[in-house]
Amino acid sequence: MADDVLSQSEIDKLLAAFATGDVNADEIKAEEEQKKVKTYDFKRPDKFSKDQIRTLNMLHDNFARLFNTYLSTYLRALVSVEVASVEQLTYQEFVQSISNPSVIGILAVPPLKGNIIMEFDTGICFAIIDRVFGGQGENTVKSRVLTEIEEAVIRRVFDKAMSHLREAWANVAQFTPKIEAMESNPQFAQIVPPSDMVVIITLQMRIGPVEGLMNICIPYLVLEPIMSKLTTTFWVAASVTKEEHPEHEEFIRRKINRTSVPVIVQMGSFDITVQEFLSLSYGDVLQMDTKVDDELKCIIGNIEKFYCRPGTAGKKKAVQITRVISEGDEGTNG
Repeated sequence: MADDVLSQSEIDKLLAAFATGDVNADEIKAEEEQKKVKTYDFKRPDKFSKDQIRTLNMLHDNFARLFNTYLSTYLRALVSVEVASVEQLTYQEFVQSISNPSVIGILAVPPLKGNIIMEFDTGICFAIIDRVFGGQGENTVKSRVLTEIEEAVIRRVFDKAMSHLREAWANVAQFTPKIEAMESNPQFAQIVPPSDMVVIITLQMRIGPVEGLMNICIPYLVLEPIMSKLTTTFWVAASVTKEEHPEHEEFIRRKINRTSVPVIVQMGSFDITVQEFLSLSYGDVLQMDTKVDDELKCIIGNIEKFYCRPGTAGKKKAVQITRVISEGDEGTNG
C-alpha cells in the first residue's frame, strides 16, 4: 500500500539503524511524522510575515547609517550603529527585557495612531554625555536616572534620531515623530496592553570603547494601516520612483536664493609689457580694445554668460543685458 512506502531519508536511516541494531522502521517513520508538526501559540500570534520583517530590517539599516553619520560628526568620535535583530514579541516581554533604569522616549507618530518607544542603554547615554562635555566618551558612571542637564543633552540626540527615522521611513509612510515623554522605569511606559504584539528593532551601538543597545518598539496597532506597504517590492519600487516633494523643492529654492554668485562686467582688455607696467604712474591713460558702442561681456562666476551695454540706473552704475552667450556654457540654455 502507498502508506507503507518509505521516503529516501527513511530508507537511509533504516539502513543505519539496522547496522547498529538500535531502531526499527516504525520508530523512524513516527519520528519523521512528528517533525512535520509545527507548534503555534495562540497567546503570541505572528502578526508580521517574514517579508515584512525583512522590509523593517532594510528600513532601519538606512536609519542606522544616517544616525551613525550624525553621531560621528556630533561627537567627533568613532561611532558604529548597526541593526542587530528585528523580532516580534508581546509588549510585556519587551518591557521585561529592558533594564531599570533606562532612557526611554515615548514618541507620537502622527498621522499614524498610537505611540512608539525609542530606548537607549544608560551606558551609551553617559558615553554621549561624557563626550559632549569634553571627555573621552567613556562610561564611568554607575547606572542611574539622568539629571535635568543630562536629559537636555540626550533630548537633542532623540530629536536627531527622530528626524532620521522619519527620513528612513519616507518611502513607506510619511509621519512626524514627536517626543511626548521620557521615562527611566519601563513599567511606567505602557503604550499598549501587555499581551499586544510589537516589533522590536534592536541596534548595536559602539561609541569609542563603550558598547550598548538601542531599541525601537513599534506596536502592531501603529503599523496596521500601512501593513500592505511593508513589503520589499513596495519599498524598492518606492525608492526607485521616489516622487519629488514640494517641501524639498522649496528647501532647494531657498538654498539657491541665498547663494552668492560673483558677477563681473569686463570693460575691455589691453596688452602691455612688464617694463611698461612697472613704469605706470598716476594719471597715465591706457587704451582698451573696445569702442564706446561695443557690447561688453558679463561674466557669471567664471563663465562668460551675457553681452551687455553700460549705463546708469538712478545714481548707480548699471548694465543692460543685450543677449546671451551660448558658446562654452556647459550645455545650459541660458
